[in-house]
Amino acid sequence: MQQSQPDPILPSAAATVQDLGALRRFSNETMTKVNVFDSPRMFCDLYCLEPGQEQSPHTHVDSDKIYAVLDGEAVATLGDDEVLLRPGQAVMAAPGVRHGIANRSPGRCVVLVFMTPKPVRGNDRSSG
Repeated sequence: MQQSQPDPILPSAAATVQDLGALRRFSNETMTKVNVFDSPRMFCDLYCLEPGQEQSPHTHVDSDKIYAVLDGEAVATLGDDEVLLRPGQAVMAAPGVRHGIANRSPGRCVVLVFMTPKPVRGNDRSSG
């Protein structure tokens, strides 16, 4: 029997590696947000949506937000438009553009979300 070889590229002490599959969490009540990475400048979350769940459209005056679908299908709202996203597809909402994400499919959906600059709690100049 052949022994498995170690990964050829090993993370350094400065690298944080996250297992996105292990971080997934779903709730029957509401969309679940799971933080993956967080810094003073940005955040990266997993949004886990059961069928029929959504993040209501809202606006961030000073931040870009990227939605990248990992599993399932999602409908992204960008301004007055809606875009169907499948695994491997991503879309960006520029500052001031109304945006949200919804799972209108019969299966679960997982979306990787990036936002920068990171809004400051209590000082987030957002509008719903």
